[in-house]
Amino acid sequence: MLIRLNRRLLKKRRNFANKKDTDLWSLDECHFQQHGTRVAMWVPPEEKDPVVLLAPTRKSVSLFGAVNVTDGRLVTRFEKQFDAMTFKAFLIQLLRHRKKGKRIVVMLDNARYHHAKLLRGFLRKNCKVLHLEFLPAYSPELNPVERVWKLTRRICTHNVYFQKLKQVTNSVTKQHNTWKKPNETLRRLCCIN
Repeated sequence: MLIRLNRRLLKKRRNFANKKDTDLWSLDECHFQQHGTRVAMWVPPEEKDPVVLLAPTRKSVSLFGAVNVTDGRLVTRFEKQFDAMTFKAFLIQLLRHRKKGKRIVVMLDNARYHHAKLLRGFLRKNCKVLHLEFLPAYSPELNPVERVWKLTRRICTHNVYFQKLKQVTNSVTKQHNTWKKPNETLRRLCCIN
């Protein structure tokens, strides 16, 4: 049953991606923690084992992000919290990246604030240029932007010590700025064709 459902969803996404008048975006929220992540690494046997410091905190930075699955453009927005108002602000920002004459279709999860009553008027008003396509519950593997978060963590936070939370923000922002324009890295990472 699950395999059949996933095949149906993939076929639907391919159809959206192949439409000339549609831009397909994948959207999700993410947290990057100040304590970073430790991962195994190879060290030559003649060298002393490295010491990786970790910040003893649970602080994190939060952001909305969307990647265009056809050309690899990334749009992000840092937020203190995720709710209907901040989600609406991100959708407005995403609409600014709409190509002339194209409709944006956004694949996203079923977070409660994605269905908020506060959004209904906004979505009705923009129904000709914006469509939200919800993924099945508990299926992050179907959302291509999850791969972007994984790559960002590997590049920016693995085995890195952040003394201050601002350093996490700077590291993530620097990487995401390189992906703001169409790029082959994210296009290949998130492709569905």
